[in-house]
Amino acid sequence: MMNQPINSPQFFLTAPSECPYLEGQSERKVFTHLVGEKAKALNDLLTQGGFRRSQNIAYRPACESCRACISVRILASEFKPTRSMRRNRAANIDLVGTEYHAEPSSEQFKLFRRYLDNRHQSGGMADMSIGDYAMMVEDSHVDSRIVEYRGRTEGDGLLEHPTGELLAVALTDRMGDGLSMVYSFFSPEVTERSLGTYMILDHIARAQNLGLPHVYLGYWVKGSRKMEYKTRFQPQEHLTAQGWQRFCP
Repeated sequence: MMNQPINSPQFFLTAPSECPYLEGQSERKVFTHLVGEKAKALNDLLTQGGFRRSQNIAYRPACESCRACISVRILASEFKPTRSMRRNRAANIDLVGTEYHAEPSSEQFKLFRRYLDNRHQSGGMADMSIGDYAMMVEDSHVDSRIVEYRGRTEGDGLLEHPTGELLAVALTDRMGDGLSMVYSFFSPEVTERSLGTYMILDHIARAQNLGLPHVYLGYWVKGSRKMEYKTRFQPQEHLTAQGWQRFCP
């Protein structure tokens, strides 16, 4: 690891590898380290410039022949839920979301493994161990949080740590201009709850309560079914060569 001032980070380029989103394409990434006392400010700056965080690394696509990956952020202060989103919130009114400092637990990992085994059996994270998961959560030099979503039980309002069944988890960075959803996962057995959608709606509400204007969702790839859901949350902005611009699907 290396310490580096915010105004002169060192960037590196990965070797080409198979693209996880578009068949027949290869991907490369440019990355830098987020370490030291300047990490938080650097993470803010780079996220606004289209980077994502993974542990103590900030990265963005740098593919030679493709520009399909587009950074997306929701305008939280202007967000208006659709009818289906209001139904989603009503269907999950029995959940309680609790925010903690980014600390892993064996309970989280069990849910994480069920999610991967059901949804991402052949993905790059498929073989992650409990040690790998712990590093994903706690290897951070920025303001990272874990939000746990549990079924509500009697007396939860009086408890610092609710005890209901853990159904979903979001790893989130709190930045100067918004919340960045680094990674989220949920119980694959309760598909009727649409927990992925619910966690985004909850983060929009959290950003609004904090007076933060944005919720960063990472990359949207036109033509990738995995990414279609991201454009449903309007209004939103996409990062283009001309800067952040409003996007209408």
